[in-house]
Amino acid sequence: MKAHQTFFMDCHLAGRKYYDADLVWDYLRVGQSLRLERDMQNPHDPNAVQVIYNKDGENYLLGFIPRSDNQQFAAFLEMGWTDIFDCRINSLNPDTHPENQVHLTISIRRNGSTGTLPVK
Repeated sequence: MKAHQTFFMDCHLAGRKYYDADLVWDYLRVGQSLRLERDMQNPHDPNAVQVIYNKDGENYLLGFIPRSDNQQFAAFLEMGWTDIFDCRINSLNPDTHPENQVHLTISIRRNGSTGTLPVK
């Protein structure tokens, strides 16, 4: 049996204290699925990738993939590969500095049964 996804990287959630995380903190759980979305208009980082939590149909910006790790994500997302990444919370620690409170695991999803990338 082939794996449904393969590990890509772990990272912290950058900018957590500046966005919507406090509004939904009580709903966040380890294993929670999050969406990655390219932020082409970000004046601070030309490769900015947002981390989005959806609750009851409403999107909450939790923060960003760290600047040191976002260049590959930005390139894939700009090319339309919006469903290639599986981003999940791997730890929550409210008793530490805000930049270390949320850690993420990002995997690459297998495409269908062949394991090849989809043509778009």
